Amino acid sequence: MNKELTSDAAAAAVRQARFGRLPERIRFEDMTQEVEVEKDSGANSYNPEGSWQYYSCLAFDLGL
Repeated sequence: MNKELTSDAAAAAVRQARFGRLPERIRFEDMTQEVEVEKDSGANSYNPEGSWQYYSCLAFDLGL
């Protein structure tokens, strides 16, 4: 299990070319995207009166 460390100049040059500098900085404006949202007809809106129907709890399911 002997591994020889090579300090070959060509390998060092390749490594320096690949990892020698940081990538270019990305501006925040380039990381975000704004999209217009369609007006919802109400089919996917929150209904506080019916929200209990989707409550998931073991004690509630067992009637405790």
